[in-house]
Amino acid sequence: MSRFQSANCLAKITLSIFALSILHPVGSAQEQQNPAASNSAVPSPDDTARFLAGMPLPKNSPLALLTSDPAWQDHSAFFEKAFAQLNLRQLQKLHAWEQNYLPEATQPMPVAFYMFSGPDFLYVDQFFPKAAVYVLCGKESMGPPPDPLRITNLPGALHNLEEAMNSSLRFSFFITKDMKVDLQAQELNGTLPILYVFLARADKSITDVTFGSLNGNGTFQEGKAGGIAGVRIKYIDNPSRNAQTLFYFTTDISDGGIQSNPGFLKFCEHFGIGCSLLKSSSYLMFEEGFATVRNFILEHSDTIVQDDAGIPLAYFNRDKWNIRLFGNYIGPIEIFKQHYQPQLQELYEQSNPPPLEFNFGYRWNYKESNLIVAQRNVTSSNAETSHDTTGKRHSWIPRLWPE
Repeated sequence: MSRFQSANCLAKITLSIFALSILHPVGSAQEQQNPAASNSAVPSPDDTARFLAGMPLPKNSPLALLTSDPAWQDHSAFFEKAFAQLNLRQLQKLHAWEQNYLPEATQPMPVAFYMFSGPDFLYVDQFFPKAAVYVLCGKESMGPPPDPLRITNLPGALHNLEEAMNSSLRFSFFITKDMKVDLQAQELNGTLPILYVFLARADKSITDVTFGSLNGNGTFQEGKAGGIAGVRIKYIDNPSRNAQTLFYFTTDISDGGIQSNPGFLKFCEHFGIGCSLLKSSSYLMFEEGFATVRNFILEHSDTIVQDDAGIPLAYFNRDKWNIRLFGNYIGPIEIFKQHYQPQLQELYEQSNPPPLEFNFGYRWNYKESNLIVAQRNVTSSNAETSHDTTGKRHSWIPRLWPE
């Protein structure tokens, strides 16, 4: 049984960057186009998430009237089909892989970090479904709280939401330029609409949404502007009834960005050691300008699930990390070809890794996808004494690392 809810079945349900649009003001013309806009009741975040995800709403919801709009019904049918296909093509196979090769990732854990994520809650929830806290970040803004009652062009807004999520649902990563075009000129802006859709389709019930910011010490200040802007979403995972929390922050995690605004990594440090997901992160941590976040992930993770665009193999100290390979490494796609890793290629040739049945990273063809699982050795599990703070590359003669 899959985790995400789609096409009358439960199915749990993915990099990276998009820009904002400007919310159109409310006026009498809007109310004539959208009669529900005059409703004085304010929809709850959970109702809004279900509406944007094309899912049924309670009859007493302020948004119930809008579900009779043909535009919403078409939108609902689109997402029903898209998520049903996603479940069959990707998620069921991902769950089977995880049960066979990484069952420990489905156990409770204090925190899951997903750097360079943008609004991609989908895959971090798939790989680490029982984290108490998820920390996501990107350079794109949350935008204002989405309010379907204030949308003047509902068909256009819903269609552009579909277009913005299309690459994520089909290829497992967001295409930056597509999201900019799709959402800049429409009324559903920022990361929140996409986060809401993923949460609702993952069978979560949102209980609270709080905007705030991080100060220099990494403290989340509710309702305060300035500093590093962020949002905290509390929700219930309906199948397990577990309470979980998702944080999303708009921040620059390059070395220069962290030096200017250190609050984000200080906030992350509060959660201690957890797990990390890295996917389609543009090979940024191959560059020296991202050494700080690269070292943070190595120092604060017991398990790292990534593609070849994450942390280069050369930065893993083999005395402290066990590396397992899956799929097929044929090198980066053309625009990132300079980040080819000969050592990784050699390990793949030596190890004859298990194949992947789902695509992961920039290679949309699953037969060309690679997945790397790095787990800290038991003898090095105490990060305070075991992590390498130098950030240096490690040279070694490749051989099969222990499974």
